[in-house]
Amino acid sequence: MRTEIDPRNLIGRKAFDRNGTRIGTIDEVYLDDATGEPEWAAIRTGLFSRDAFVPLEPSELIDGALHVPFDRALIKDAPDFGVGRHLSPEQELQLYHHYGLDVAAPPPLPDQDFGRLADKDETTT
Repeated sequence: MRTEIDPRNLIGRKAFDRNGTRIGTIDEVYLDDATGEPEWAAIRTGLFSRDAFVPLEPSELIDGALHVPFDRALIKDAPDFGVGRHLSPEQELQLYHHYGLDVAAPPPLPDQDFGRLADKDETTT
């Protein structure tokens, strides 16, 4: 969700699923480590229930409320990582997979052969 709104202003706003059913209230907003853009919202799904993470990118802010393009049941079944802590890249990947969103695979690690020493002939030309 690319928006000019300050992410702190999302906190406390209502959130609705794809069918217009109220999901809950936004408790926290998580920023992308690399870009600083809002990436995830933690939505309190009930008075005594946990927060569910939803991606902000396919979501829309309409009339002061966040509209998430997923069913409420899918949102409530999202992996629970607790709030108030940093999301690791692995946790974010789990969330992307849960919502069926495509994410680019991380670049492969360079191929390194730590067990072999170069021959003298290979080092001289």
